[in-house]
Amino acid sequence: MKRIITPLLLFIICFSSFAQSGSKDWRQQIKAQKVAFITEQLSLTPQEAQKFWPIYNAFEDQLHQIRRNDEKAIRDAMKKEKLTEKEAQDVINQFIAVENKKHLAKQQLIKDLDGIISPQKIIKLKIAEDAFNRKLMESYRKRREQRLKNKKP
Repeated sequence: MKRIITPLLLFIICFSSFAQSGSKDWRQQIKAQKVAFITEQLSLTPQEAQKFWPIYNAFEDQLHQIRRNDEKAIRDAMKKEKLTEKEAQDVINQFIAVENKKHLAKQQLIKDLDGIISPQKIIKLKIAEDAFNRKLMESYRKRREQRLKNKKP
């Protein structure tokens, strides 16, 4: 479960740092970089890309909705100072339900991509997503370190 939570938290932190940098279209910038990165890593042909991106974008939109709505409710509940045992159990049940939603969305993505791109490229997609997230986090770390250096007198 830690393997799921850690990337999620890192992504949220990264997105918040972009928002703080004053860029109004930071999500669009990240999305454009991700599209270019994935297209390059998967070596998508124009025909594959034409079919792949609408499916992948729908998946990304679905995940964004889950994060924005479902995960927000969980984060809000977790902010309470003291939770009763029942409230804590409800939060855990909500968390499990959200993780299941994300898992089902990923399964559906794989089913939808079957026949659009090869199984090897579906595997490369996961590798490319992970590599992009690492690259994004490294960029965030460098920006943060630079900000900290600039603040020191």
